[in-house]
This record gives sequence, C-alpha cells and structure tokens, in this order.
Amino acid sequence: MIRALWTAATGMTAQQMKTDVTANNLANSSTTGFKKSKANFEDLMYQTTLVAGQTTPGGGQVPTGIQVGMGVKPAGVQKIFTQGDYVETGNDLDIAIQGDGFFKVLHGDEELYTRAGNFSLDSEGYITTPSGDRLQPEIAIPAEAVTITLQDNGTFTTHGADESILSTDQMNVSTFINPGGLFAIGNNLFRPTEGSGTAVEKIPGEDGAGTVVNNYLEMSNVSIVEEMVAMISGQRTYEANSKSIQTADAMLSTATGLKR
Repeated sequence: MIRALWTAATGMTAQQMKTDVTANNLANSSTTGFKKSKANFEDLMYQTTLVAGQTTPGGGQVPTGIQVGMGVKPAGVQKIFTQGDYVETGNDLDIAIQGDGFFKVLHGDEELYTRAGNFSLDSEGYITTPSGDRLQPEIAIPAEAVTITLQDNGTFTTHGADESILSTDQMNVSTFINPGGLFAIGNNLFRPTEGSGTAVEKIPGEDGAGTVVNNYLEMSNVSIVEEMVAMISGQRTYEANSKSIQTADAMLSTATGLKR
C-alpha cells in the first residue's frame, strides 16, 4: 500500500481541525472577553531505513539517512491571552481588566474564572455574570445607591443621593502561571488545571496583576483579517493533501493494471 494515502489523510484531518478552530474564533469575534485559540501540530513518527553516520561496507560514512515521515497529528489547541480592544459602554457594572488577571465567580459550588466583565445585579443586589454566577468576593450594591466608583486598585465604592458613601468593597483579580493551560467550559468561564497552576488572588495593580476600570468592556482579541487568512490557508492545504491522495490512488490504479 502506498504510504502517501495515509500520510495525506492525516494532513486533511489536521487542516480540518485548524479550520474548525478558526471558525470558532470567527464565531466569537464579538464575544465579550473571548480569547482566540490556535491549533498546534507536530509530525508523526518516521520510518527509518538508513541512519545518518552509519559506516558503509567500504569503510565510508553515510552523510544522510533515509527517513520517510508518516504524517501529522494535533499537538494541542492553545488559548492566546493577548489583550482585546476596549469599548466604552457607560455602564457602571461593565468592568475591564487592563493587564493580567481574571475575575473569580462562583458557578454552583465551584470557583471559576472569566475575563468577561459584563456584570449585572441579581435580585439580592449582588454583582453577577449574565449567567447568574456571583463575583467573588461577593459585592452587594445598596438599593439606594446612585453612583458607583471603581479605582484601578479595585476599591469599589457606592454613593447615595447626597454623595455620602454607602459601602466600600475590595474587588480582586486572580492570576495564573500558565493561563494557556486553563480549561474552557463555555459561558466565558475557565477552570484551573494542573497545567495552569493554582489561582493567586491579588489586589489589582500589585505583583504583576492588571488594574481594573469600569464603564468599559474588553472585547474579543480575534482579528477578522488574520482568521480569514488562516481559513484560506487551511482550505488550500486541505486541497493539496486531497490531491496527494488522488495521485497515490492513480499510482495504485497503474500498479493494479499491470497484469493486463
């Protein structure tokens, strides 16, 4: 059997995954706090029939060996945590992180993390995500609050009609050694893994943590142009691999037709 059939098939599978990842990036180009993904690949094992440096019967040395690759396989799909663009919304509960860090929220009984700061209030006045997950540590807005101020160090203050201070809370951010190792579970939420390391809760602006600002949202870091180029590249490479299969099939056809 011609090896090219199976090698080209792995190439088509890899490009299909690349296209799937690109399509997901494009679909979330307007998702608040979304971080794009990148598919990484590595070559498969090689069939080695001659090792470089091997001594020949005549006493010489083989300068190059003979190795034929067997294709490609996915090595991982990596989240890219570059900063997204900021959009001013005018909403006091829209909060963006400038720099490294995540908001911690309580999802059921589990603490999860997000970059999306499009918060709102629940029926008890606590700051929550659109899915109803409360920000941690919990911050409640008094019913009589008129204005809200948020300093870049996370000091969250509410004021009444006479500008008196009704409440003061501390909003923290959490950082990870390797944010690329976080497990995305949907709803803009991430779960820590062994690869990401444990979360370290910090005051914004201290020890390398990002600062916070309200009335702004961090948008997706997806570049439409880059993703469209990646989509075209993946499609053309997929076509090239399919041509390899057609060529290998034609060679097999020629070989099986020799008996005639």
